[in-house]
Amino acid sequence: MPFLTSAKTIDNDFPDRYPFTVPLIRSGFEIDFKSNVTFLVGENGSGKSTILESIADLIGFNLSGGTKNSNYKFQSTESDLSAFMRLTWRLKIAKGFFMRAESFFNFATYVDILAEENKGIDVYGAYGGKSLHHQSHGESFLALFQNLPKEGIYILDEPEAALSPQRQLTFLSIINELEKSGNAQFIIATHSPILLSYPNGIVLNLDNNLAEINYQETEHFRLTKSFLNDPDSYFRHLFFS
Repeated sequence: MPFLTSAKTIDNDFPDRYPFTVPLIRSGFEIDFKSNVTFLVGENGSGKSTILESIADLIGFNLSGGTKNSNYKFQSTESDLSAFMRLTWRLKIAKGFFMRAESFFNFATYVDILAEENKGIDVYGAYGGKSLHHQSHGESFLALFQNLPKEGIYILDEPEAALSPQRQLTFLSIINELEKSGNAQFIIATHSPILLSYPNGIVLNLDNNLAEINYQETEHFRLTKSFLNDPDSYFRHLFFS
């Protein structure tokens, strides 16, 4: 059962600025987490990243990426949506991790700084045994999740940006290993049909007011499948219309 059971807006008297101009956010929303693995899908600008970031903020994770104990800060880009939201828990926990693809470099730099400041302590042991900067993007991402504590809530924004299709399959096996223990919950914003296919996951469509949807019905899956089946028809339309 999920640790976090819902995230919702508590006040519709929003300021007239981004991200409160995003239709889903403007109208107010409530997300019920019925599975240990929940995917948020939608077009760019639908609010996925902002909602994930606000959940992570309310949990107390470092919004530049990391855990509650990741004490560093880069340029602030977060919104103030979290001030208008409330979380409901079955069991409130402090363990977990917030990862956003565009700021993973910052977290890797933070780990290197910790290692430099704490010589003699195996800082890299929790991250595959060496600097995340000395691994490929995909390797460092998998090393992170293969070595994190097995209990926690993991808020992930477009993790596929770091992963090849093969590595996405490996990541699904990591999710399964953690999730089947009942001690891990994942909330993931993604455009990846591969990740969306996770058997025990629930997919919520932000473009349709958070309606639950089968991954094969998502635009991501249908468009990818249609393109791979007949790319020439797309090229004719794109290049010669």
